Amino acid sequence: MDSVTKPRLTIFYDGSCPLCVNEIRHLGRLDEYGLLRFADIQQVDFNLEFPFIDRQEANRILLALNQHGKIIKGLDVTYEAWNLVGRGWLVAPLTWRWLRFFADPVYLWFARNRYTISGLLTGQRRCRTGESPARECRTDSCQRTN
Repeated sequence: MDSVTKPRLTIFYDGSCPLCVNEIRHLGRLDEYGLLRFADIQQVDFNLEFPFIDRQEANRILLALNQHGKIIKGLDVTYEAWNLVGRGWLVAPLTWRWLRFFADPVYLWFARNRYTISGLLTGQRRCRTGESPARECRTDSCQRTN
């Protein structure tokens, strides 16, 4: 892929959430063709670059912008991102209608409780705040990338 090609998916993630940052970092490592772009909704200048994205909504549910300018949400973002890095088969069940009946409410519960869940799983509820793109969480499992 040449350097002028636009990413196919821009993911708006919570850079203060250790689990979210870990997921973004993992996707970034798998994205060998530069198909994904990551935008931290916690950055001070986020709304300058993305004035059309409601930061409060992006804080409630994972949002992404696809290559056609359409905003996608929640588990659809998860499926699309993993599909673009060649691992769509791992999350393909997220496209099954009967499973989504259960998975969507579970995802929304997770999104609301992600800091508590992060604390339980990583020992850290939130990444340190700041404006530096190099900021890191206190644990190795949570280094912010962009």
